[in-house]
Amino acid sequence: MADRHVDVLLVGGGVASASCAKALRDRGFPGSILLVGREPDPPYERPPASKEYLAGKSAKEDAFLHPEGWYAEHDIELLTRTSVMKLDTEAKEATLSTKQTVSFEHALIASGANVRRLPVDGSDLEGIHYLRALRNSDAIRDDVDEAANVVLVGGSYIGCEVAATLTSLGKQCTVVMQEDLPLSRGFGDTAGRFFQGLLESKGIRFVGGAEVDRFEGEGQSVDRVVLKDGTTLEADAVVLGVGAVPDVMLARSAKLELGPGGGVLCDDRLRTSAPGIYAAGDMCEYESAIHGRHVRIEHFEVAVAHGKTAAANILGDDVAHTEVPYFWSDLADWATLESVGPALDGFDDEVVRGSVEDGEFTLWLLKEGRLAAALTVGRGGDLEHARRFLTAHTPLGEHTATLADPASDLSSI
Repeated sequence: MADRHVDVLLVGGGVASASCAKALRDRGFPGSILLVGREPDPPYERPPASKEYLAGKSAKEDAFLHPEGWYAEHDIELLTRTSVMKLDTEAKEATLSTKQTVSFEHALIASGANVRRLPVDGSDLEGIHYLRALRNSDAIRDDVDEAANVVLVGGSYIGCEVAATLTSLGKQCTVVMQEDLPLSRGFGDTAGRFFQGLLESKGIRFVGGAEVDRFEGEGQSVDRVVLKDGTTLEADAVVLGVGAVPDVMLARSAKLELGPGGGVLCDDRLRTSAPGIYAAGDMCEYESAIHGRHVRIEHFEVAVAHGKTAAANILGDDVAHTEVPYFWSDLADWATLESVGPALDGFDDEVVRGSVEDGEFTLWLLKEGRLAAALTVGRGGDLEHARRFLTAHTPLGEHTATLADPASDLSSI
């Protein structure tokens, strides 16, 4: 016999759970909702962790999804610093780290992802940081206060965003990456050259086609980053952004089916292999009509959308998750990039709309004549058409001239 019962149990203190809770209440759901999160803070937006919060330009509370008191006002029980240790999918019962057992009618697992560690010599030295939560931002900000040289490992969002933020604070930043150009794995070389040129113009140095061999320090703290080709970079602090892995420890112990991408396998309704249990966010590997297969996509906006779909299906709507994944990133106040997609299976053609040189453009990334992803800087209106092309799988091979002409009417396609 469980200690207590709730109608909906939300596992994970991130935006997917918070989005689900809000959607349930917005729809008039009268039942009991329990949101359990292991972090000390209520659900918050993660983007500020590498941007304005890291820069000290905003308070922690500014990142919170809802103001203090919102959860109580909406009769949502919020437990922070609490984990679900065990999930019995047949009995529909969860055991919390407080030793309390909770039975439920429906559950959403949104346990997120953990940073991917870089297992090289010296990785235990002080001054080496990973960034996933606001508390990591606090540690980085404190550590770089007196730093002159900061090395960022990884050429994707985290590496570029943190480099931009710390450079704006007066630090000399060097980005080390396996790829030749930053952000090129998702968007190609044209985008990579643009972003590298922009960041280099602000003083950021790039070392592409490189891998870290080890970290060195004379004492307990890191002093140098040694690359596999022998290059040595001075470093008063290091921030690693080398990816993340889905946190499926609870799901695996509960014997939920996992997908080939390592996430919890879900259908297009975000239903797991256990009746009444859904998954959302970074650890959800769902059947995507956009991509034609199961996908796992990590991003704040995707998690928010997942939470809404899960809520709709908990309420019995029986709807597929069809929202096109949307991404955005700020590089200090120098540029904002927006994209939809992503091109998980790559692309074989690229059409440029606007001027890359002027920093106002859209890249249409095509795969076998259809849109795989679109990236824009300064042309956000193009994304509405990109969503339409992705949803309808529109053949675009005969329309490349229209896609490329910034004065053309895309609604004609």
